[in-house]
Amino acid sequence: MSGERQTIGIDLGTTHSAIARATADEAHPGTPAPPEVVAIPQLVGKSTLESRTLLPSFLYFAHESEGPCPLPWDDERTFSVGEYARSRGVEAPSRLVASAKSWLCHPGVDRRSALMPQNAPEDVEAISPVEASYRYLDHLAEAFRHARGEDLAEQEIVLTVPASFDASARDLTVEAALAAGLEQLTLLEEPQAALYAWIGAKGKAFRDELAVGDVLLVVDVGGGTTDFSAIAVGEESGTFTLERVAVGDHILLGGDNMDLALAHLARKKLEDAGKTIDRMQMVALTYASRAAKERLLFDPSLDKAPIALPSRGSQLLGGALRTEVTQEEVSRFLIDGFFPEVPAGARPAQRARGALTQLGLPYAQDPGVTRHLAAFLGKQAGALGGSGSMLHPTAVLFNGGVMKSERLRARIMTVLSSWLAAEGKPPPRVLEGADLDHAVAVGAAWYGQVRRGKGLRIRGGTVRSYYVGIESAMPAVPGLEPPLSALCVAPFGMEEGSRAELPDAELGLVVGEPVTFKFFGSTVRREDAAGTTLDHWREGELEELPPIEASLPAEGRALGDVVPVKLEASVTEVGTLLLEAVPTTPLKKDERWKIELSVRGDGAPQP
Repeated sequence: MSGERQTIGIDLGTTHSAIARATADEAHPGTPAPPEVVAIPQLVGKSTLESRTLLPSFLYFAHESEGPCPLPWDDERTFSVGEYARSRGVEAPSRLVASAKSWLCHPGVDRRSALMPQNAPEDVEAISPVEASYRYLDHLAEAFRHARGEDLAEQEIVLTVPASFDASARDLTVEAALAAGLEQLTLLEEPQAALYAWIGAKGKAFRDELAVGDVLLVVDVGGGTTDFSAIAVGEESGTFTLERVAVGDHILLGGDNMDLALAHLARKKLEDAGKTIDRMQMVALTYASRAAKERLLFDPSLDKAPIALPSRGSQLLGGALRTEVTQEEVSRFLIDGFFPEVPAGARPAQRARGALTQLGLPYAQDPGVTRHLAAFLGKQAGALGGSGSMLHPTAVLFNGGVMKSERLRARIMTVLSSWLAAEGKPPPRVLEGADLDHAVAVGAAWYGQVRRGKGLRIRGGTVRSYYVGIESAMPAVPGLEPPLSALCVAPFGMEEGSRAELPDAELGLVVGEPVTFKFFGSTVRREDAAGTTLDHWREGELEELPPIEASLPAEGRALGDVVPVKLEASVTEVGTLLLEAVPTTPLKKDERWKIELSVRGDGAPQP
């Protein structure tokens, strides 16, 4: 491999993971060869090893009576990752770890605590979502080394994350990758990776399908999440430009929800037949429903599909509980239930919640993907100087395993076209040819080559302008809060890895006692440069974000001291806004205070 550099793209998915590699010979610069999807050795049966291009993101802890789960690089392994883990977990769901990625972005729990598997038996030591993510990445690294004789730790890695992941979820993903020895790491948003894969597959012909002025909508519905992104096609000095202009909220809604819907239908049928389904069997029934869903959604010619799971106390197929779901039920429960035909003004419903609830994933309360899409496009109304009640996409790129169903893609296009027709706009066109199983991994590998100047780069950056509140120094007045000004610390579109030029003016920072940092965001004020100070703004121009409450260490100063500081701001490679206060007269070398907030999704601050 003399002179050869390669980039490894990794799609760490909720239900499947994949890996791809792209190489470039530095001695012959130019367009790199298309990335190669790497087959991943994994157990597919008790002692059967096969190499497959997808690694199911499941982890199974074997009972000691089952013996080891042998791999070529570890004969005595007591757990399994991949296809065998998924299939074995149908029979023993309390020993199965699933949806780790969804737990990784759950802000309501300690994501480093032992949460998985839930209701684990005594002989299974529960692990955290971070640990589970590490196990998947570690298996990929071990399998890559076994298959290719190369160490992933020595490669340039591009690891993908949902566009809507918050700062904490991104940091924890990096933490899992570092634990697996992947240190030369860059994060990339999954919708962007999907577009890189499509552009790479089309070559120069992609310019025949996109035009200046196009607004590309990426609809990414995977096993656990739904992501929407908008990318604008522009031109500078006669050259195509691509700019990601909008990112949707993190929506915990996807194929897992559809599996659960079919499982509840199957449960009712079994109970109507006099069978009793307990909690563990319900988990197994959910996994068993996935296969029926995929068969019926992807093959409309089938009238029905069977669902079977072991009865209690039975490990034999002959003792299984059996039922079936029909094509008509799939249309009613999955297509109409999850992708309803709704008007453009529809919004996700918010139901009244019970005071007490079991601890679990914060699934979207409304299962209607199309209602969430209407909310996303409506929120972006007026973006790019448009008019009307919604952003008007001109092209659509699908991604995610759920979108492999032609029927679901057709339903989304029907709904989108009806919305645009109501505003006098032509229907959007579909960008064909996407590999929905491997696009994210392949696109991540392409991106490594793009970073070296070999291809068109999608501009990312912040999806809004960000401001920090500065409290006025004024005498106390009864009933009057000190006036607040807003200092722009990150202009719209500020790229990852870049710093903002802020004014040298000194500010006072209170240390040693509880204080509140107020932050604001704006999708309207896109022309404000870093350092712009607003003393007044119109209603709706700035949105106040959840504050950060902190007590900054006094560092040898008196509690409550006001320290003269200057501010520095940057957007990190993992997509957080880092605000640093540097004392003008430091007490020690490199003294500074730091506050971080997410610049993805809703921009909720992360202390």
